[in-house]
Amino acid sequence: MVIGLALVVYTWTLLGAARARGKSGIKSPATTGDVTLERALRVQQNTLEQLIVFVPAIVLFAMLVSPLVAPILGAIWLAGRVLYIPMYMRNPDSRGAGFTIAFLPQMMLVAGAIGGAVIVILHG
Repeated sequence: MVIGLALVVYTWTLLGAARARGKSGIKSPATTGDVTLERALRVQQNTLEQLIVFVPAIVLFAMLVSPLVAPILGAIWLAGRVLYIPMYMRNPDSRGAGFTIAFLPQMMLVAGAIGGAVIVILHG
């Protein structure tokens, strides 16, 4: 469910970028010339970049460490991303809190996945 919600958040950024492009009148493939469009495209790109790490990390963490803790960390990640998006759109300099709230559980998921894999390898 958390991964599904993460994909909904990404779709929200995709639609936001499409709306910003429509309002700006800037035709694809151009990406510059309107600050709102540029911010929306960065939010979309950054969310995609984070998903590349988040999705395998939460799956591996759930399989190797805890299927109960993984969605809790995932929910915190989601809250951080949902906070990050409007903060970045208003003022990119204000995105720190949203980024941090999402980044910390993501790193816990990654570390847990790696640690869980090491334990599985060592203990067969």
